[in-house]
Amino acid sequence: MNVMTTSLTVGADGSISSAEPIPAGEYTATIERRDAGPRQLQTQPADLDWLPVRDLGPWPEGLSLRREDMYGDDGR
Repeated sequence: MNVMTTSLTVGADGSISSAEPIPAGEYTATIERRDAGPRQLQTQPADLDWLPVRDLGPWPEGLSLRREDMYGDDGR
């Protein structure tokens, strides 16, 4: 017997889809539903002071980051 573990999504119409491909065939499945509870929204802004900071100096004079200036007329 092989054991596969995957996350499933059940649609409103009762269809089941999986994040991983499952070979065609007959299966016996046990489905466990875990209540996640109400989603907690973050009440304070995230503390990002631990992220590294790189100071590369001032931007070059006249630098343009417009798409047309970087890629030309065809936009690529």
